Amino acid sequence: MTISLPATAAALSVVLAALCLLVVPAAGFYLPGVAPNDFEKKDHLPVKVNKLTSIKTQLPYSFYSLPFCKPDTIVDSAENLGEVLRGDRIENSPYVFEMRVPQMCQIVCKISVGEKEGKVLKEKIEDEYRVNMILDNLPLVVPIQRVDQEGAYFYQHGFHVGAKGQYSGSKDEKYFIHNHLSFTVKYHRDAQRDVSRIVAFEVKPYSVKHEYGQWNDKKTHLTTCDPNAKRIITSSDSPQEVEAGKDIVFTYDVDFKESDIKWASRWDSYLLMTDDQIHWFSIVNSLMIVLFLSGMVAMIMLRTLYRDISKYNQLETQEEAQEETGWKLVHGDVFRPPANSDWLCVYVGTGVQFFGMMLVTMVFAVLGFLSPSNRGGLMTAMLLLWVFMGLLAGYSSSRLYKLFKGSEWKNIALRTAFTFPGSVFTVFFFLNILIWGQKSSGAVPFTTMFALVLLWFGISVPLVFVGSYLGFKKPAIEDPVKTNKIPRQVPEQAWYMNSIFSILIGGILPFGAVFIELFFILTSIWLHQFYYIFGFLFLVFLILIVTCAEISIVLCYFQLCSEDYLWWWRSYLTSGSSALYLFLYATFYFYTKLEITKFVSAILYFGYMLIASYAFFALTGTIGFYACLMFTRLIYSSVKIE
Repeated sequence: MTISLPATAAALSVVLAALCLLVVPAAGFYLPGVAPNDFEKKDHLPVKVNKLTSIKTQLPYSFYSLPFCKPDTIVDSAENLGEVLRGDRIENSPYVFEMRVPQMCQIVCKISVGEKEGKVLKEKIEDEYRVNMILDNLPLVVPIQRVDQEGAYFYQHGFHVGAKGQYSGSKDEKYFIHNHLSFTVKYHRDAQRDVSRIVAFEVKPYSVKHEYGQWNDKKTHLTTCDPNAKRIITSSDSPQEVEAGKDIVFTYDVDFKESDIKWASRWDSYLLMTDDQIHWFSIVNSLMIVLFLSGMVAMIMLRTLYRDISKYNQLETQEEAQEETGWKLVHGDVFRPPANSDWLCVYVGTGVQFFGMMLVTMVFAVLGFLSPSNRGGLMTAMLLLWVFMGLLAGYSSSRLYKLFKGSEWKNIALRTAFTFPGSVFTVFFFLNILIWGQKSSGAVPFTTMFALVLLWFGISVPLVFVGSYLGFKKPAIEDPVKTNKIPRQVPEQAWYMNSIFSILIGGILPFGAVFIELFFILTSIWLHQFYYIFGFLFLVFLILIVTCAEISIVLCYFQLCSEDYLWWWRSYLTSGSSALYLFLYATFYFYTKLEITKFVSAILYFGYMLIASYAFFALTGTIGFYACLMFTRLIYSSVKIE
């Protein structure tokens, strides 16, 4: 019994649809109608701990990699694929509150600091690591008074492990640990049902050298802390120094405050940390570029092209046609397949795959189906969409390959399925080895790595082959004009029409349309801030599409007017060269905004930014290529060719 490939593809689609239903809920998609958690008085509120993070090293570590208080049994929370790739490690903690029941000076535990523990603590304090905690899915923040606005605050994610400074007149710098945490839990109360919903989780960390008589576990009476008087000595006169051979007592307070903030708006303070005026300036800046390019395209289409087409169609003799110069003279060579056409098909297919992934992700994000409350959801969704968009990648690469009169569609499908993912996976695997060597929790486990390979080989590769088969099965796209057997000689070009010069110039405007928004994206990634302004990002993405298309059309028209018909690769590289400026800007951002000093951290930064620039190259290059392809087919189908 034989089974046709289309039938297999249909069966595979059913399997993938079922897989989506199983995987997408774990992928972190957020449905706006999910009910909040309702707590009655004295309900237990377990606090969870997440990774330790630092903007100086970019290497996350597990909370319990430091000598902190531990619960009787450490339980790891179930994590989705995106959380694992982000380095999240969510575990339970000994901090447990009771809803709307304030507590003062609660002893958590006492830790004896040895040589090894002291060294590790000092290293983490030196690298400015922050402790991240979670309560009811809200991350812990430290409110900091804004200097420019009275009564306004901005929020730092997590609190520092400790601080470094001088003490008691000593000139030597010492290390102090934040061993007392003063929590504030804000809640919105439903008076009719007498239930509460948590809307904020804040903390103020202190370093306190606790004094006590005889140690009696959590019942010990601390002379530095008097719960009955409802006060704790948090003065810097008695901070807890990190020193081998000394004990550290960890304590906490928790206070509950009723708030007018509603549960649906509790993430606003986390997400609205940037000034919207800057984003509007970014949009206006991008729109100015688009208007400039649109004016040039309009001038070409409405004036120059209209005049040229009218004039060419009025030529009566072949002698008159030979006397003409310009883009019509290369009609016999303009659709000649370029050199290395196979690789052009591969990269166009990869760009289509990226375009589909970005478009669907942004649409879902703008509609509110992706939320930072689902940690790792955005990354998981993008990864799954990339895998499923392999169908479009194979289809578009084989369609272009057949346009170039190719016959080995399986070879193109194989290259499309492995070229970009293979190179990215190689860099990612190398970077993961570096992270693993630093014993960081950011290292992707081999089980997760195997799952990524399974997604690649088990779903993406078959989908690329199915798409290639379907694309190659369709009739080839007919060229609007015939191609001469003997290629025409390209005349010597002016310096400003040199391929390298025009390619580098072409990438400036697409990059200029996005570089302001790029600053916020880099800040959210490398300075550990939330980014959820997808409305602005979607507008910038649309502007990027228009800009890439228009700059490619303009430069392609100038190239054809110079009787240079080698436009295929140049149209891809013209807009794709914006990736070069993206990487250069990332280098500028590294030296001006980041404080990374360790070599491994620098390698990680430039490795990941190289992957991002490579993806940006495929995306923008494909947009410019398709714009030029449609443009050339339009103009050459509008003239009479004898």
